[in-house]
Amino acid sequence: MSVGIIGGTGLTALDGLEIHHREVVSTPFGEPSAPLIHGTFRGREVTFLARHGEGHSVPPHQVNYRANIWALRQAGVERVIAVAAVGGISDAYAPRRLAIPDQIIDYTHSRASTFYEQEQGQVAHIDFTYPYDAGVRAWLLEAARDAGIDAIDGGTYGATQGPRLETAAEIRRLAQDGCDLVGMTGMPEAALAREAELPYAHCAVVANWAAGLGGGEELSMDEIRDHLAYGMEAVRTIITRLP
Repeated sequence: MSVGIIGGTGLTALDGLEIHHREVVSTPFGEPSAPLIHGTFRGREVTFLARHGEGHSVPPHQVNYRANIWALRQAGVERVIAVAAVGGISDAYAPRRLAIPDQIIDYTHSRASTFYEQEQGQVAHIDFTYPYDAGVRAWLLEAARDAGIDAIDGGTYGATQGPRLETAAEIRRLAQDGCDLVGMTGMPEAALAREAELPYAHCAVVANWAAGLGGGEELSMDEIRDHLAYGMEAVRTIITRLP
């Protein structure tokens, strides 16, 4: 089972990972964010893609999500794990927690969100009732349990436009809509994976309380970085325990 992992370049820091080569890819939708990094980990083929580029230089609203997903499919990936930092909204989703959400609400705009544009000469309507693949979600949760990591099973991810962080009023609106988490990269990535028939799930690393929560203090970037580093270490541990 070949696995694609979308996230930061730090995810390649896995003991036992053998990197074979880097591949610069072109797609009908342009170039992906970064070269694909192909390797083998514990007998499984893995392909890594840095969503924001190798130097974290691509902001969330300018990520070429179509090229990224197309490149992974073109590479023969059979499952996709998307890793990203998020803000916590509901009480259980505190900084440093990991969550495997099961729903998403899209608040983004002006992003290329489908492979089926008019020039392709066809229209497609995917079933997106359950946006994340149940099998990949269960796979991640099993690995987390095996690693002794208390990852939250479920939750609704609110995908916002970025690159700025949200206002306190916007977070109150997301909470009223039923969002537990907020991030900037969840869509259209998940929908494009569904169009490409790639089983896809999200591993969310809670890096901070969303704006206006957690005591209402202004967000500290140093604190966010500390929480994110802790959470990403847990993500790497989960990856090492994937069955």
